[in-house]
Amino acid sequence: MSTHLSRTILARYADREAVLDEVTMWSVETHLEECPDCRAHLAGGDPLLDRVAAAVDQGIAAGPDPAPRRRSWAMRNRWLVWHLGPWLAMTVAVLGCAVLLQALQPRLPLVLLLAPVAPLPGVAIAWSRRHDPAWELIAGTPAAGLAMLLRRTAAVLAVIVPALALASSRTGVSLALALLPCLAFSAATILLGAFIGVHRAAVGLGIAWTLAVLLPAVVTIHPPAVLQPGTTGGWALLTLILGALAATRATSFRFSKE
Repeated sequence: MSTHLSRTILARYADREAVLDEVTMWSVETHLEECPDCRAHLAGGDPLLDRVAAAVDQGIAAGPDPAPRRRSWAMRNRWLVWHLGPWLAMTVAVLGCAVLLQALQPRLPLVLLLAPVAPLPGVAIAWSRRHDPAWELIAGTPAAGLAMLLRRTAAVLAVIVPALALASSRTGVSLALALLPCLAFSAATILLGAFIGVHRAAVGLGIAWTLAVLLPAVVTIHPPAVLQPGTTGGWALLTLILGALAATRATSFRFSKE
């Protein structure tokens, strides 16, 4: 800013009960970093902020040189959460068990039944502050938001999709019919996560699929209608629609509170 902040804006900034939009908040804080007059006015004439800033600058100057940035670790944090490992291993193991059980009971397409919900545990963990030790640091960076969620979801699918492809080849089921519901449920999780949180969306969709489709199919030993060979076009269309709708909710993930 080239001029000083108005006293009204400073008063609203100092008032904890007042609500400032994010753009105004950012502008005020950027200006205060460079303007001692506005900092003094905000402090009510007490040069406390200037003393603190001077002490911080002095401490930085007297301290050791910063450690070199490790870009490889930064890239890994954008794409992966290391807590995902056990969950992905469990999902792959469950798919392996489904292959064995389907060999014993060929009429029950367990691989197809599990395909839609296979990525849900990984997506839920990939965007959960409870399972990401660096959540607070990452959430405040420009890289956070829908772009990071999509990167981490892609990392999850990079493990789940080959596992589904292998399971499909072993059981003789359609690869497209296994992968398309998987992608559709991933897109649905992201879209619903914009409203209720990704973790809740993944849990809710998993429970809904289990109660509405998986359990009835296991009890009746009859393939559900939504997983018949002629439904691939519908799953593909649904995936495109859900993905497009999720893209329109990008701003909802910028300050997500899982």
